Amino acid sequence: MNTPQSIQPSPNALVVGGGIAGLQAALDLADQGHRVLIVERRPSIGGTMIGLSKVFPTLDCASCITTPRMSAAAHHPNIQILTSTEVKAIASASGADSGAKSGGNSGGNSGGNSGGGHAVTLLHHPTFVNADKCIGCRLCEYACTSEYPDAFEQDLGAIRAIAVPFTNAIPQKAVLDPRFCSTCGACARVCPTDAIEYDQQPTTLTIQVPVVIVASGFQLNSLTLKPQYHAASSRNIISRLTMERLFSPHGPFGRVLRPSDGKIPDSVAFVQCAGSRDQSIGVPYCSRVCCMYAIKQAMLLSGALPVADITIYYMDIRAFGKGYEQFYQNARAMGINFVRAKVARIEPGDHDDLNVHIESVDEGGPPQQRRHDLVVLAQGMVPQWDPAAQTPLQLGADGFVAVPDPLAPCRTNHPGVFVAGTAAGPADIVDTIAQAGAAAMEAGRFLRALSPAPAALAPAPAGESYALV
Repeated sequence: MNTPQSIQPSPNALVVGGGIAGLQAALDLADQGHRVLIVERRPSIGGTMIGLSKVFPTLDCASCITTPRMSAAAHHPNIQILTSTEVKAIASASGADSGAKSGGNSGGNSGGNSGGGHAVTLLHHPTFVNADKCIGCRLCEYACTSEYPDAFEQDLGAIRAIAVPFTNAIPQKAVLDPRFCSTCGACARVCPTDAIEYDQQPTTLTIQVPVVIVASGFQLNSLTLKPQYHAASSRNIISRLTMERLFSPHGPFGRVLRPSDGKIPDSVAFVQCAGSRDQSIGVPYCSRVCCMYAIKQAMLLSGALPVADITIYYMDIRAFGKGYEQFYQNARAMGINFVRAKVARIEPGDHDDLNVHIESVDEGGPPQQRRHDLVVLAQGMVPQWDPAAQTPLQLGADGFVAVPDPLAPCRTNHPGVFVAGTAAGPADIVDTIAQAGAAAMEAGRFLRALSPAPAALAPAPAGESYALV
């Protein structure tokens, strides 16, 4: 079964999070010959990136980048994957604690001061499906009559109470959500392998690992964080991740439609800094990706709806990466409207339209009111996981994992614990993948310091795999 008891052999490294950063770090470590355990809280690996349509500035398919890494991790002989599992605690032996206190910020992770390594407590949540027996046939999903909003589709679609999480999920195993199960037993009756187990219970296990890489990712702050935007009063005020699912060819609608009434929008507004750079909501920092994210979506929207009026309300355009400035200039040349203004408030109007009240910076003059069919808010990036209570890690003022030495952006304050991707702060996909590779290099170096001449790991016997999928 896909439970913590299945962890054999013992891993050399634990990667917290199965998003693009965690997958890249795990693959790089596994290719060095180290045994790696990926722990993912969701029923599938892939993270946020697997739900995106395209990436900037190349506009490559996001799934085409993520899915091969998901598959490679699932079939790598040195990688085990444990989904529906949370890390509840990371405790270190006394030797590691003393090393952290005496080793300093820059050198604490470079030596062999790990003592007994890290005791990591895992909580595996029941899926009520025996993963060893499930063949992914989806007969249980077809037989189920209970539906609820699909979180993967940003609640725009529905999913059955027992189902494979999404089309290209890994593992391709059904998961039952007991909150919406009607206990009719239809899924158990049609399952050809008797994989349904209604009596599964949560499982807790503590494992010992020398190295931990925290790649727990990010989440967006709430749409309703600013009450003056009235996001709770209109379904047509959406998040940028919701817009991604509208773009997706296998999304909930198959095209861009207004959530409230299915209308093809004629006028779409992107409101920047709607959840960042604002001390009043506790997010004073810039989330870095929002400008390029909005430009990408505006360009895709211009292709999907050629006659639609598309406006980006911004304070500053921060096109900081390679090719990003040209990407921005291309968007302006396409006819996308860039209005340097602060959006004071958004009010629902007639026919589900939205009245956007702006204070223009470039044009000056009195405040203006503009009508739009659909508004996309650029929410801020905040930490997905708060490790303060479960780990010895220090956090920065922004709540992300602190990196004491700017010349070593993957090292934390604790020996043997490294950080990658947006667990350390807002980052785009390019920087996330680069940092994940750097974290794997740092972790590999740490492991080699513990065992200068490790024996080569033999691959799994033919027909067997350590990946718990």
